[in-house]
Amino acid sequence: MAFKFGFFPRDEQFFELFNRMADEIRAAAGMLEEMLATDPPDTSKVELIRDAEHRCDALTHDTIQRLHRTFVTPFDREDLYALASALDNVMDAIDHAAVLVRLYRITKVLPGARELTHTVSSSTARLDDALDALEKRKPVQPHAVEINRLENEADRAYQNALQTLFDTQTDPILIIKWKEVFDMLELITDACEDVANVIEGVVVKHG
Repeated sequence: MAFKFGFFPRDEQFFELFNRMADEIRAAAGMLEEMLATDPPDTSKVELIRDAEHRCDALTHDTIQRLHRTFVTPFDREDLYALASALDNVMDAIDHAAVLVRLYRITKVLPGARELTHTVSSSTARLDDALDALEKRKPVQPHAVEINRLENEADRAYQNALQTLFDTQTDPILIIKWKEVFDMLELITDACEDVANVIEGVVVKHG
């Protein structure tokens, strides 16, 4: 769906902030995928992801401060706030997943984890594309549809990973650890879908 903001004075700074957040999220998701690509996981990526999370927090803060200072915004204030919060939630979930892997001293990546992290990376790349389309007033629906498809794909991968975990592992501590890691990886794709829903809501309002 294409849309118009012609009757709004443009404030491109908001779009710049959102795109910078999306870039940080995409980079962090890539590092999470790289982290789980090896046995044992490359936990040096945890601090790099944490740095990206701090930068994303700063961008969220800047967005909210700008909301307080700007008299006329490019679209509704509650949508700007919802978009900033939803993006921050994605980054927080990526950071949490990375921290869990290090905290639980994971030494061998179990089946399903790499598939999930690849889906996470793909979802964040599509988020980046959706925000770019929003800024350029181009159709966002193809990106939102793909994010939704990836979330469904992550659901299936998550269920398969849990089934394999319960079928093949007998150590209850290991099961608890990996269940939480899988939960968090799947949650990232849920959070990406939440961002896509906010973006689609903006387009519907201003279409």
